[in-house]
Amino acid sequence: MDDSQATSDSQTAVETPSPATTFIPPSIDRSALLTGASSTHFSPVPTSLQATTPDDPSTAPPCALGVDEAGRGPVLGPMVYGVFYLPLTLSDLLLRTTHHFDDSKVLKPDVRSSLMRILCTPDTDLHGSCGWATASLSARDIAANMLRPAHAAAYNLNAQALDATVELIRGVYARGVNVQEIYVDTVGQPAAYQARLQRFFPSARITVAKKADSLYPCVSSASVCAKVTRDAALEVLHESRAGKDGCSDDGTMAWGSGYPSDARCVGWLRSNMHPVFGWGPECRFSWGTAKDMLEVKGKGVRVDWPDEDDGETSRLTDYFSSTTGGADKESSELGGWFGSSAGLEAF
Repeated sequence: MDDSQATSDSQTAVETPSPATTFIPPSIDRSALLTGASSTHFSPVPTSLQATTPDDPSTAPPCALGVDEAGRGPVLGPMVYGVFYLPLTLSDLLLRTTHHFDDSKVLKPDVRSSLMRILCTPDTDLHGSCGWATASLSARDIAANMLRPAHAAAYNLNAQALDATVELIRGVYARGVNVQEIYVDTVGQPAAYQARLQRFFPSARITVAKKADSLYPCVSSASVCAKVTRDAALEVLHESRAGKDGCSDDGTMAWGSGYPSDARCVGWLRSNMHPVFGWGPECRFSWGTAKDMLEVKGKGVRVDWPDEDDGETSRLTDYFSSTTGGADKESSELGGWFGSSAGLEAF
């Protein structure tokens, strides 16, 4: 095994939690997950972060807010955006020194779950000083937006991500939190993305940077919230498909991490594909991995949905005659049901 393969296998292990150790946070909406719907969750705002003067957020402690996502690339499961906020003065001390938050990709699954559990447990320092929120963009909605018909504008993943980010931050502001600094991790061009966000939130100091999840503690914490929520979502979805006994020998989910680069994921997709419907709400049908299995490799049944009117579809107005009087009695039958003939002009 070469170094690159060892690195890939190590990363896959970090991305593949074991159901036995995964914490199910309150951000998991089981009903939405199992029906393929997207969902959002906002934690209660800690008392320590609330304004001393009602309806005046400026009297609340100044806060830093971090934004990060988990699950941008997988073919299975939701993409989850997370935000995390706390007082500016506590960021490094509480998150880095005391609890050792870091980019979720370098933390083991059980460490991520442990941090999330503390955050969600009353009477802990994290629960009393920090707030968080997530937006889970379901696989179904991601695919439906990206596969819009030709006559409709495509809603690509970047646009969906921006809208999710903006709505989460707006939700935090709407709850009275005095957010003064915003830090965002990005995979695109930081300057352009920062300028777009600045137009939405002109009063905040915004920093957008690559690897922000390693540079800024509040972004690291947001990445943990997003990743644990995605891990738990995958577990709930997997259990609904495979049952509690559907795990691999090592205790992990049979479909692995859900990434196309994971052989377990590709093998599961290949073995569990319905020839007409493909897969359930856990799958992003717009991803090449899924499309190839359904179309290119010929394992799926092709269904063509005509976009144009073929001339054979009846319209409601076809039942009403444009003639008046007694002419063509049969064609005006529906219009005469109430005792007198009615033409189209009556409608």
